[in-house]
Amino acid sequence: MLEISTIGLDIAKNVFHAHGADAKGLQVFSRRITRGKVLSFFADQPKCLVALEACGGAHHWARELLRMGHDVRLIPPAYVKPFVKRQKNDAADAEAICEAAQRPNMRFVTVKSEEQQASALVFRTRDLLVRQRTQTINAIRGHMAEYGWVAPRGPSWVTQLGELIDDEATTSLPQAAREMLRVMLGYLKNLIAG
Repeated sequence: MLEISTIGLDIAKNVFHAHGADAKGLQVFSRRITRGKVLSFFADQPKCLVALEACGGAHHWARELLRMGHDVRLIPPAYVKPFVKRQKNDAADAEAICEAAQRPNMRFVTVKSEEQQASALVFRTRDLLVRQRTQTINAIRGHMAEYGWVAPRGPSWVTQLGELIDDEATTSLPQAAREMLRVMLGYLKNLIAG
């Protein structure tokens, strides 16, 4: 029986694929594993190098496998791609991950802690909200310009546009346009308040 030295794990939403190889790179096994059985599968494996592509969810699984005593490495997807030998599928990806991990000069990604991931989430969420705010302001300004009301750039002018939208006596906006602009203003108010 060949001894497993490296397992390449291709992760997905529900069905993962594991490819085990010995120290010479010869295949020991290749099998599909459902999400719920991944940890029990690795609990039954000898402590070895487990490699995953550094993608969504990889840091979570890496932390779980590290707790079990495995040596876990995350590989950037661009470094795995050259090792895919045939058409792209889960089994071929797992094999490519396994082979890439066995290369002596391979570069790996550091496994992030939950706190590091939370910090990144804070930054990405703020970035998303700022982009959504800018898009909404630009949409309001653009739609108002279609009715002849032009305002300079920036969030401070949105209040003035909001007053124009609500002033039914001086603004000849159709009711449908007025309602949609109010929806956007309400959305913008929630973005700014959050």
